[in-house]
Amino acid sequence: MFNEIKNCIKPLVFEAIGKGLQNITGATSSLDAFTQPQGDPGLFGPSSVVWKVHADFSAMMVGGLSSLMIQALHPRALAAVWDHSNFRHQLKARLGRTALFVATTTYGGLDLAMQSIDRVNSIHEKIQGFDLNGQAYRANDPDLIRWVHLIETSSFLNAYQYLALRSLSSFDCDRYVVEMNKVGYLLGAKDLPSTFRDVQQAIMEYDSTLIFDQRTRETLHSIESYSVDFSQKPFFSLVLDSSFDIVPKWLLLKLQKKPDLQIRMNARRLALQIASQPIQWMLNEQGVSAISRTRVNS
Repeated sequence: MFNEIKNCIKPLVFEAIGKGLQNITGATSSLDAFTQPQGDPGLFGPSSVVWKVHADFSAMMVGGLSSLMIQALHPRALAAVWDHSNFRHQLKARLGRTALFVATTTYGGLDLAMQSIDRVNSIHEKIQGFDLNGQAYRANDPDLIRWVHLIETSSFLNAYQYLALRSLSSFDCDRYVVEMNKVGYLLGAKDLPSTFRDVQQAIMEYDSTLIFDQRTRETLHSIESYSVDFSQKPFFSLVLDSSFDIVPKWLLLKLQKKPDLQIRMNARRLALQIASQPIQWMLNEQGVSAISRTRVNS
């Protein structure tokens, strides 16, 4: 009797969770493309660390927001986005596109992954201009792509290590870096480090380039003002605050933010871990990683 009730309620719960996730992320795409071709592992496959890390919804949300904040400190990287998009007023759409790119390159079959990468490369070829300091930029500049890649890799990994009930070993952290480099190189980056320690060192080498200006301030404001339904606000507040918690202290200071008290950070992390459980339960059964795993094992 209990199982019958559970089976009746479960689809309703999953549907409600799914609608909530769509409201938070802006993702609207169907998952049908991830069901084919059968047996195709894509760029990584189920045994990769990338599949494991990117299946953690809350860590990806926290890491994604943290990444956007840090990337906004690079004046040429920010100018390329600022001048050629309306992301400040359409942040949810931007996050939705980014989430789709990460999903297709992580879990999609090889053709789907390469189509996504080729599409981004095609867009980057057309984007160029000058930042506020008069410095020329090109979106396909290997150094700018390297900067964005390093920040995304470190932010996703920092978030996973911060929130996962069982964090990765240092060996698996390095495996994640090497696996992620595959996408970085396909996008045009060069000279990517192969260990997490070296990723952190490489980011520090950009120190003299990074600035906090009015554009950075407006980008932060857009992120902090991100709109979600009233029912999702408590959860998103935990995600947003945690995205600051995982920023390395030297970069947090560049963002003109101060580290929160450790006791509050610990309480927030625990609250987010608990709040994430129903979401992760649903995604583990019918999310993109689950669907893609079925495709590969067919």
